[in-house]
Amino acid sequence: MKLLITGIAGFIGHAVAQRLACQGHDIVGIDNLNDYYDVKLKYARLASLADCKDVRFVELDLSDRERMAQLFGDEKFDRVIHLAAQAGVRYSLDNPHAYADSNLVGHLNVLEGCRHHEVQHLVYASSSSVYGMNQRVPFSTDDNVDHPISLYAATKKANELMAHTYSHLYSLPTTGLRFFTVYGPWGRPDMAMFKFTKAIFEGRPIDVYNHGDMSRDFTYIDDIVEGVVRILNVIPERADGGTSHDVTPSGSAPYALYNIGHGSPVSLMDFVHAVEAATGRKAEYNFMPMQPGDVPRTFADTEALYEATGYQPQIDVEEGARRFVDWYREYYRI
Repeated sequence: MKLLITGIAGFIGHAVAQRLACQGHDIVGIDNLNDYYDVKLKYARLASLADCKDVRFVELDLSDRERMAQLFGDEKFDRVIHLAAQAGVRYSLDNPHAYADSNLVGHLNVLEGCRHHEVQHLVYASSSSVYGMNQRVPFSTDDNVDHPISLYAATKKANELMAHTYSHLYSLPTTGLRFFTVYGPWGRPDMAMFKFTKAIFEGRPIDVYNHGDMSRDFTYIDDIVEGVVRILNVIPERADGGTSHDVTPSGSAPYALYNIGHGSPVSLMDFVHAVEAATGRKAEYNFMPMQPGDVPRTFADTEALYEATGYQPQIDVEEGARRFVDWYREYYRI
């Protein structure tokens, strides 16, 4: 197939590209290489893909309407894996316009490209953050998510609504994936495991929010990639009746939405202890209150994804932490 992967220099985009590279696909990856975090890490991810001639990189901003339209017109993609976005809950408090440009305008440009060039299937990244302060666990795609508590979450909910509109109006098959706290090698420096590991090796205290009274459905990157690759071949269809994963009960659109997580929340302190075990060092804790826009817990109901693809996460936090720390030592030569 001819595939577009947006955000190919990002954490998840890079991992998906690694998995699909050198399998006979013609892959075009785009990224704007912004400086939200160390750009050297993004270039290093791209360098790790350089040996596969099936992957071509184009530096391109999603919000560039004309160039995005030209890309779709020139390349004629079969399927699109849309993972590019301005990430981060806390960053959205100070830089809201970055989220409008990347997550709203950029998402619209991807939808328009898919619509006008008969893309077979658009798989795009949503987020567990859309659940906000949801009290019902595990989090289900049947739950109401009309009350986001961060702009980042609001843009991701908007992405789902925009995708449904295009599925309904233009019969564009779309599948949204609500990612739950992804971690692992090549991860982002603003994420917990990266920050904790860095602080421990540098002998600095780690910031523990809500005084450690939090839990997350931490999901290892390889498990996420497995789910993305499997769902790429499960193309939603317009039907008379809905299915367990179709949030439009009438089945009026070829549209699907899934949680993709480990399905077993881990307390923040147990997560910290896993990092300590992997580094072989004890951390010093700086206990802090909850941050604005943050939530106390996440917990994914992944039954629908299992029914559709057989998805079953394999890597627990202890093993995932060991793999991340091994990568971190090698990458930073510690």
